[in-house]
Amino acid sequence: MSDSRLQQALADKPQVWGGWITGPTFLGPDEFAHAGYDYVGFDIQHGYLDDADVAQVLRRMEHLPIATAVRLPSAAAAAPIGRVLDAGADAIIVAMVDRPEQAAEAIAATRYAPTGIRSFGPLRASLGIDPAALADRVNVFAMIETAAGLDAVDEICAVPGLAGVYVGPADLAISLGDEVVKAASRPKVRDAIVRVQQAAAAAGIVAGIHAGDGITGKELAALGFQLITLAPESQALRRGAIAHLAEAQGRA
Repeated sequence: MSDSRLQQALADKPQVWGGWITGPTFLGPDEFAHAGYDYVGFDIQHGYLDDADVAQVLRRMEHLPIATAVRLPSAAAAAPIGRVLDAGADAIIVAMVDRPEQAAEAIAATRYAPTGIRSFGPLRASLGIDPAALADRVNVFAMIETAAGLDAVDEICAVPGLAGVYVGPADLAISLGDEVVKAASRPKVRDAIVRVQQAAAAAGIVAGIHAGDGITGKELAALGFQLITLAPESQALRRGAIAHLAEAQGRA
């Protein structure tokens, strides 16, 4: 089996740009794909969908030219991680990782015995049935979004098998006692973000982040981030709807 779409994009481009899905819809991924985004992330932690919903959408996305990632609230439950991987997810993003042991737990959930605890149950024929190849195509990202995670970022980045770290600026801002609005632009949070990127670079892994908009995404790319989520489907829809209404009313 060849590399996943996400692995190919990360190997070929200085930055890969992502959209974000919070509801059980195929329309969002389809539009992000045709708009030229590199990947789409599905949010099980804060979205209105669960791992079974995501697995169904992923199964339908097989022929869309876009990579896929799934954010999960933790690595404590291995079954949801296995289900979305069986359906073809290229990566998992595990929230609230404060310690290297949690990152190792997430990696174990994506690997089969004897190195992991993933149960064998492929849902997509095109992925094949070679356990080693199925495990190798998966990227695991640990979210750094707390003061504790920031303190342990070097140890987390050093966990074997970790593909990268992914910053959640809003939760990181809260944990650091700062404001959530425009979190990535606030000095204290920006310093923390830079620290995470530098730790990832030193460890030779990918630095990812939630940007929230294109302008912030461009700034974060300049800081060295490679995997950058720009906007959720709701924000993209709202922005387009506002523009259409403004044009119709002569306010463009």
